[in-house]
Amino acid sequence: MALPWALAVLSLLPLLSAQDPVCANMKPVPITNATLEWISGKWFYIASVFRHPKFNQSAREIQAEFFYFTPNITKDVILLREYKTIGGQCIYNCSYLRVQRENGSVSGDEGGTEYFAYLLLTKDPKTYMFSSYPEDELNRGLSFYADKQEVTQEQLREFYEALKCMGLQGMEILYTDGKKVNKGKRAQTALTTSLGLAPPWAAPGTQRGKATSQGCTVNRASYFFLF
Repeated sequence: MALPWALAVLSLLPLLSAQDPVCANMKPVPITNATLEWISGKWFYIASVFRHPKFNQSAREIQAEFFYFTPNITKDVILLREYKTIGGQCIYNCSYLRVQRENGSVSGDEGGTEYFAYLLLTKDPKTYMFSSYPEDELNRGLSFYADKQEVTQEQLREFYEALKCMGLQGMEILYTDGKKVNKGKRAQTALTTSLGLAPPWAAPGTQRGKATSQGCTVNRASYFFLF
């Protein structure tokens, strides 16, 4: 009589182990007014993993990026103003993103297709993440943002843990080059190893020019926006 019971318990162990409390927190939650206030202001794009070919290609071209989120709470949209360095030039982009409060996502259009990014809040209010295609193993992605260009190893740890929860690999990470992440790549490699990790949208009014500390001197061009 005890054998069937024991087998039933053993069969549940993989499921129980999979429900890691860290991973349980790495899920989108409904977006509130407080959430929009949290993510408003200036942010730096730090690192990402994108398996979607178009997103991956765009991420590889970005050397550095910072942007401003200005939410409109009554209309559930976010004004995005971003400055990214590509090929030594600064590209300025201005567009609106739609907010889907219930499922914790924001979206934008490119080429007639609506793309979604799911907001993942972190323990540290100075960072957050966006996930894309979380249910699609071949196209899923995760991007990491902070209020400063240099981040700490503790801040990175949450990003690495989220990667692990999503089944993404450390060797897939693309870092920006504006300023090297605190302590450099050796520390990043050590941290990813300790955690078990192997070492979008077209917007109107896009402009191109030389990067400056305040923004860009501009020339006309178009570019694909990437979370």
